[in-house]
Amino acid sequence: MMAETEQDFMLLMYPVLKSELLKDPYYRFNDVMYRWISLDNWTYSRTFKTPFDVRKWQKVNLVFEGVDTVAQILINNITVGRTDNMFNRYSFDITSVIKEVNFVEVRFLSAISYAAEQSRFHKAYSIPPACPPPVQKGECHANFIRKEQCSFSWDWGPSFPTQGIWKDVRIEAYNHYHLIYFTLTPFFVKSAQQWSLEIESVFDVVNCKPVSGLVTVSIPKLQTQQTYSVKLQPGEGSIVLLVNINKSATVETWWPNGHGKQTGYNMTTIFIMEAGYKIEKFSKAYFRTVELVQEPISGSPGLSFYFRINGRPIFIKGSNWIPADSFQDRVTYDTLWLLLKSAADANMNALRVWGGGVYEQDEFYEICDELGIMIWQDFMFACALYPTDQNYLESVRAEVTHQIRRLKSHPSIILWSGNNENEAAIASNWFSIPYADRDVYIRDYVMLYVKNIREIVLAEDKSRPFIASSPTNGLESVKEGWLSQNPYDTHYGDTHFYDYSNDCWDWTLYPKTRFASEYGFQSWPSFGTLEKVSSAEDWSYTSNFSLHRQHHENGNDEMIQQIERHFKLPQSTDPIKKFKDMIYLTQVMQAQCIKTETEFYRFSQSEIIKGEGHTMGALYWQLNDIWQAPSWASLEYGGKWKLLHYFAQNFFAPLLPVAYEDGGVLYIYGVSDLHTDRQLTLRVTVHTWSSLEPVCTLVKDNVTMKAQSAVPIYKEPISDLLRRCRNCTRKSCVVTFSLAGEGGLHSPTNHHFLSSLKDAVGLEKTQLSASISQQDSIYIFDLQTTAIAPFVSLDVGSIKGRFNENGFLMTKKRKLVVFYPWEPTTVEELEKSLSLTSLMDVV
Repeated sequence: MMAETEQDFMLLMYPVLKSELLKDPYYRFNDVMYRWISLDNWTYSRTFKTPFDVRKWQKVNLVFEGVDTVAQILINNITVGRTDNMFNRYSFDITSVIKEVNFVEVRFLSAISYAAEQSRFHKAYSIPPACPPPVQKGECHANFIRKEQCSFSWDWGPSFPTQGIWKDVRIEAYNHYHLIYFTLTPFFVKSAQQWSLEIESVFDVVNCKPVSGLVTVSIPKLQTQQTYSVKLQPGEGSIVLLVNINKSATVETWWPNGHGKQTGYNMTTIFIMEAGYKIEKFSKAYFRTVELVQEPISGSPGLSFYFRINGRPIFIKGSNWIPADSFQDRVTYDTLWLLLKSAADANMNALRVWGGGVYEQDEFYEICDELGIMIWQDFMFACALYPTDQNYLESVRAEVTHQIRRLKSHPSIILWSGNNENEAAIASNWFSIPYADRDVYIRDYVMLYVKNIREIVLAEDKSRPFIASSPTNGLESVKEGWLSQNPYDTHYGDTHFYDYSNDCWDWTLYPKTRFASEYGFQSWPSFGTLEKVSSAEDWSYTSNFSLHRQHHENGNDEMIQQIERHFKLPQSTDPIKKFKDMIYLTQVMQAQCIKTETEFYRFSQSEIIKGEGHTMGALYWQLNDIWQAPSWASLEYGGKWKLLHYFAQNFFAPLLPVAYEDGGVLYIYGVSDLHTDRQLTLRVTVHTWSSLEPVCTLVKDNVTMKAQSAVPIYKEPISDLLRRCRNCTRKSCVVTFSLAGEGGLHSPTNHHFLSSLKDAVGLEKTQLSASISQQDSIYIFDLQTTAIAPFVSLDVGSIKGRFNENGFLMTKKRKLVVFYPWEPTTVEELEKSLSLTSLMDVV
């Protein structure tokens, strides 16, 4: 038998924070005020009684699922082990030191001083970057410690280099043998047209002789049951079983969100060994295949770069995930559910877990399995070069092995990626390395990501693709010795693209890439979110607080410059109104910029122009926020949807018409993720800004929308359109358009501006009003306007929930908007909190 106990030494990341000696670390300037905490060394200790008779067990282990980061572990004043990697699991043999009553200590070393010390030890050559840019107010040498890289600061987050026990701690006592890891990997055997499951079990056998026995695997729904004879050798080792699924059973595959169901099958595995006790393992088996297709494309140099799931090419729609909090112990199941459900509700089917954060907790991947959100999983290396001395590599190898074993059973994970932007960092020489010294860094790069991480991935998980970096040229990078000359080449792999100085409404700026895995623009979170961590003197765009929270060089100015291209800046004499107007405009600008760019990627999926195109992925930067600050996120800290997230719901819709202008001609493309061709009706409507009555409507029937593609469905010179519509001008009119078909099938209504809105003629200040009623658990907002209203925003302050749409162009007198509360509220509370803003309210 085995005894297992989780002693409640769930020691908190900041005991001082929990004991309320400190205020909210996110309040105003506390990130700098509390810097002393991370410069200190902290010791966690407690006395505990062993809840079982220690003499009855052959082996007793003290297991830490996660220690952050550098610590010495003592039991009864005897050192039982040390830790130096936040991402590793540690198991220390305490059989000879455990008593009935024990004193346990975890002595932490400041992550900052450890990182600095490691950097000093590395005398042969420097490993850049030494420190983050001053605007980030961060700490140095994050690349010398296996810890969440962004905890030393990032361009969207604070510096809180935490120390503590961030995951479960338990004591395991066992005789004979113990199961450490249990993983399932599905394979489809084409020759036999049959699914099989590979089950890998990693054991620790404490007997000095081999232990043999029987393993029975059963999946009742698939009429599959098999029994195997196995023999476990002494020490740590693994057994691999291949389960062939009954051919007469119909296997339902796991599909990404929007492409089918996320079916999983209950499975029981029972180990009965001669040593006399059984282990019963209940798990869910999912069946899906994933391929990363990189092959020649006719009419284009280079290679494709797209994912096939269960044999079907899937256009990847989504965003990039960063840690949901600087303090991981505050990230609950509910936090994760809210953020991930919001991604799925915005028609996303994928997220990239970015390499500067953490490998997420088990619940994160379980929710993604359930919601059909595919995960591009980076290993935790970002925007830096890294050491490759023996100790460092050993630590990384243990980390990577542990994480793959922990995570590979999840169907949601479709790719392992070695790092974030480190191939690009060397290729583009971010760190000004003299050409003569490049070779040593290239050697380190290949050593870390190829000879170590890739080798482990290939050994541990044959069911998924691996790439060494993002962005990368994929197979072309491999051909060039894993470091391509230009990892941003649009003819290969994936690209990251940021441009804050040019006009974001100009689609010709954007790379016609095979796969856009990062791109974005900043905005400010809503006033209600900021209010919680600021005081009245902070409420202006140029306050010390606003400058302090902006961790991206010139970020606040860049937002203003982008806004000024198309909108009038706020001039209100009321400072708080001016601040709120500014926040609103940053959100409008961000939403409109990313809409333009994402729509460009979506309509580029089926065509090759001048050798570029076949874009098969759009993951904007970024989904969520780590604190209350300006950033690229579409979800604010706490989960509130920014206008961008509402726009994402539309620009990622399964059926979408997209417009763009080229050479004075208006083109509309139909974009479809649907699995069958459809006959649809396109409706193109032109309004003058000064009237709620349309000036002309064009209806085009029998538009063929090809399945899973983007096709041109409408073309008209702008001059003809304006003439046709009662001599509209570019400044006086706006175009809206939508697709509809049988059985209630319809797209969102999209819009195309013919001029900047600051130049629009006829826009009037509107009277917006809303009456609110309750219907079961949802609330209906009956919205009325007296004139066309661009970018109508409904905000209910700090009441948690989301609307079914927001930030829209209101071209009709009435509109019903639904509010889904995330916590109990009332009509009265909503009425009191509601503020309605449209573009003409900005003065």
